Amino acid sequence: MSVHLYLEQSGLAALLEGQEAAIEHAVSALKTQLVAAAAPAVSWSYQVPELGEGGACSLFGQLADEPYDLAATIGQNQTTAAALSRLTAVVQNYQQTKDSDWFGIYQKRQNPQGETVLVKLAYFGAASRAEFPLTAEFAQISNNSTVGLTGKAKVINDVTAYLTAGGEYYTCDPKVLSEACLPLFNNKGELAGIIDAEAFKRQAYHTEALVRLVAICLVLPDLLPA
Repeated sequence: MSVHLYLEQSGLAALLEGQEAAIEHAVSALKTQLVAAAAPAVSWSYQVPELGEGGACSLFGQLADEPYDLAATIGQNQTTAAALSRLTAVVQNYQQTKDSDWFGIYQKRQNPQGETVLVKLAYFGAASRAEFPLTAEFAQISNNSTVGLTGKAKVINDVTAYLTAGGEYYTCDPKVLSEACLPLFNNKGELAGIIDAEAFKRQAYHTEALVRLVAICLVLPDLLPA
């Protein structure tokens, strides 16, 4: 997908007007860095917070007894292992920018229960929810699910002000003050997943930080597991 089409389809064209060349440069730099990076180890499970009543919200600081089994959702084989390694390399590369305190890559796919969800494949930061339901009901409280349903990015540079103004927000970590949630599109223009970035400071996601995130969104779809 071209930079221009991505910006139009994601709703970021106005925010990043005049930045297409910078995004192209960031894409090229990221691809070069990923080729040079050593293949990271893969995690097939990770800790998740205990979910509250009805599974609607995470109980921050309370970990579930059982870790999330990623292998049960995507299948554990040589192909998926290679894909997870590539995604982990992207996460590690992005972590070096220090733009965010939390970052995750989610793919749209069916879970073992047959539900269409966003499943977290790789991330850095505190333990967080593994799956976000792609339902209108859950989208009322979750930016991840909203972006996963609409394909439109959500950028919040002051979570406190957003909540005060009546915005709905799925709070996984109360320290988060900024969030940028961007869609991933496959080569047919269909939604393939999202990325979610969070920072413990306000005004974290303006031009330069968003350029880096859009570059990731343009590189990631080719790296996702089938």
